[in-house]
Amino acid sequence: MLTSLQNSLVKQIRKLHSTKERHKQELFLLEGTHLLEEAWAVNYPLEVVCCTPQWQMVHPQLWDDVCSRCHRYEIVSEEVLSAIATTVQPDGVVAIAKRAQQQTQVPFSGVVLAVETLQDPGNLGTMIRTAAAAGASGLWLSDDSVDLDNPKVLRASAGQWFRLNMAVSEDLRTTVKQVKQAGMQVVATLPDANLTYWEVDWRKPSLILLGNEGAGLSANLAAMADQQVKIPLSPGVESLNVAIAAALMLYEVQRQKIYG
Repeated sequence: MLTSLQNSLVKQIRKLHSTKERHKQELFLLEGTHLLEEAWAVNYPLEVVCCTPQWQMVHPQLWDDVCSRCHRYEIVSEEVLSAIATTVQPDGVVAIAKRAQQQTQVPFSGVVLAVETLQDPGNLGTMIRTAAAAGASGLWLSDDSVDLDNPKVLRASAGQWFRLNMAVSEDLRTTVKQVKQAGMQVVATLPDANLTYWEVDWRKPSLILLGNEGAGLSANLAAMADQQVKIPLSPGVESLNVAIAAALMLYEVQRQKIYG
């Protein structure tokens, strides 16, 4: 059992708390039983799994399952587990996986989100969770946004991180051009648009453009849209949370596809 905070593996995992180190090592953290269950369910490859003796006793089958698929597994003390986790009260298990595995092919079909310069990991995780629940085809994220594999993003996604097609776009303008060439309509969300979001025919393959929490969508991206829509707000209310805005439109897509 690993008990020393000076152990080389412990030091390596603790470094992964920082964005710089996750990029440098090309690894990211999975924390908690639920995320580990979801990773195992989709056969997501793991590099290392660490758990406390207590966690192993409570989850013997899951421990055996994940250990059969990972390169290294270790039993660690409660003190070590607390040190390598980013949460205040970890539930007993932490794993690491390769970052490169997160890039998947986002299809040019159905409904897809494209998010520009998103900064809050909770917002991104919530959008991923909602997009998966609403049956979205995938999500594009600009490369100046919060990392897809930020620990808070994974936790906020409630495990749906593993079930949604996602990719980072080095240039969202180029991505939007490709989407349009593939025959998808591009819909931008703007507070001063003339159309409300339910006036769009969402039965067509669609890309929904969403902007930064504070600044909103940039003018150059908004100008590329086939349609611009707003979400009506009561007087005095400036804006909605971007994850809530995404949810409203994704479920309007669902409503139109089911009921016409």
